[in-house]
Amino acid sequence: MSKRVLIVGGVAGGASTAARVRRIDEFAEIIMFERGPHVSFSNCALPFHLSGIVEEADSLVLMSPEVFHKQYNIDARVNHDVIKINADKQTIIVRNVLTGEETEEHYDELMVSPGANPILPASIKGIGSDHVFTVRNVPDIDRIKKYLDTNAIKDVVVVGAGFIGLEVAENLEMAGKHVTVVEAANQVMAPFDHDFAQLLHKEIIDNKVDLVLEDAVKAIYCDKVVLESGKEIPAKAVIMAIGVTPEVELAKQAGLEIGVTGGIKVNQHYLTSKPHIYAVGDAIETSHFITRKPTRLTLAGPAQRQARAAADHMYGKAHRNTGVIGSSVIQCFGLNAAATGLNEKECQREGIAYQTAYVIPKDKVGLMPNARPLFFKLIFADPSGDILGAQAIGEGNVDKRIDVIAAMIMNHANLEDLKELELSYSPMFGTAKDVVNMAALVGLNVLNGEYKQIPVTEIRGLVEKGAFIIDAREVHEYAEGHIKGAVSIPFSEFRQRLDEIPTDQPVYVHCLSSQRSYNMVKALQMRGFDKVYNLMGSFLGLCVYEYFTDQQTGREPIVTNYRFDLL
Repeated sequence: MSKRVLIVGGVAGGASTAARVRRIDEFAEIIMFERGPHVSFSNCALPFHLSGIVEEADSLVLMSPEVFHKQYNIDARVNHDVIKINADKQTIIVRNVLTGEETEEHYDELMVSPGANPILPASIKGIGSDHVFTVRNVPDIDRIKKYLDTNAIKDVVVVGAGFIGLEVAENLEMAGKHVTVVEAANQVMAPFDHDFAQLLHKEIIDNKVDLVLEDAVKAIYCDKVVLESGKEIPAKAVIMAIGVTPEVELAKQAGLEIGVTGGIKVNQHYLTSKPHIYAVGDAIETSHFITRKPTRLTLAGPAQRQARAAADHMYGKAHRNTGVIGSSVIQCFGLNAAATGLNEKECQREGIAYQTAYVIPKDKVGLMPNARPLFFKLIFADPSGDILGAQAIGEGNVDKRIDVIAAMIMNHANLEDLKELELSYSPMFGTAKDVVNMAALVGLNVLNGEYKQIPVTEIRGLVEKGAFIIDAREVHEYAEGHIKGAVSIPFSEFRQRLDEIPTDQPVYVHCLSSQRSYNMVKALQMRGFDKVYNLMGSFLGLCVYEYFTDQQTGREPIVTNYRFDLL
């Protein structure tokens, strides 16, 4: 006898479950219930309607109920809200949101994929105003676009600087709006460490978007936003994007166990604490592949894989639940930024001993057109060398580099494995020694104590206390801009100028991207200098790290002139 499978919610989790069940069981009765008007839409592409990249809001709808029925024989009921689960009877109560009519539906298997709700703090005065919006579905983004166009809105405040916040801000700027992003943390994009986030900070303000960090919204008025600091920002529209909370009210009502992170607790097959009730997507608690601790992850890719696994288990098919590592990528104006695994903040929080390799090669052979710097940080365990995470930012293909690291993490690889990894190469696509291979080599040198390094975050402190810093670049590079107080001893001349380098105090060496300085450090070590350090990121990394804070605070720069390119 065929199953009757009911699904609460559509999009990545619900719709993927329905499609997989149909592929397994041609004769199953499958019914999806979606509270809103669209059961399948591209929620990740919602912000791109604001700029016109996606011209029509209806284009965001991927599949209509009619198509679901004709192609898959799936009954997709929009505008139907599941308001109660009777786990003991294996039934649900469904309300038609247009008519108010309620019906009871029996299930053999039930999938709960309600998603997550945007956070709207009640403590913010004016949070319920008509010009305050969130971005969750097609009606939301359509409402925002029409409001902005109809009222000729110019000034918009975006609250929150995560994926949604930055994508909304960029698309609003492309649409000609004056945008201010307000973020309570000290950086945008939590998956990145503070040093790498500085690249994004610079890119944001370079593209005429105002960025306010370490300040929170206190009140929203019809024409302005007031921050906790007292700062007032003109705004005729406000987009709230400070995060989401899992939608678990229905699950709680049904007596489903809720995990420590606030998501629905599931087992390895995404089965909840009640028989025949599964849950996937933004509402569930999953586990982290590296830490093995409970976590939540609101990304479409994992939700789709979870949906397939749950559907398989409904039919007795086994599944190996690996957990998640949070691989992600975003476009921030002219930069692409990707990350996977653990960052430094998370390693510190979890008490994991780690070290890092920071390299800035070009993303393709330098002779090729559009060869640009690729900022890459590899995080690895100390002393095992196991790969823990990575971050990459640049104008080129950062995603493929991070995807390589994601695959290595999921296969329990270490630095030696990454060093030997054979990758495709052509001058137009990369370098013979790809950035990921290069980072592994640097990591092995650090892990094996081949040399010592100082992170870019500590260079200002060295400058302020008058440390002996060598600039290993050529004289003309030094003249164009250098660290204040640094001594110019080019790599091409240092062997003839050894008497200028002190042996009784620490010596810190940098070049443009740490390649020449690394070679100088190694040579000096072999010549008896035992207190010599390489400055991670070197001059290029330092400039991008310091620039935003210099501009925002008006503090004195520690460089005579900034440089942001390898050319």
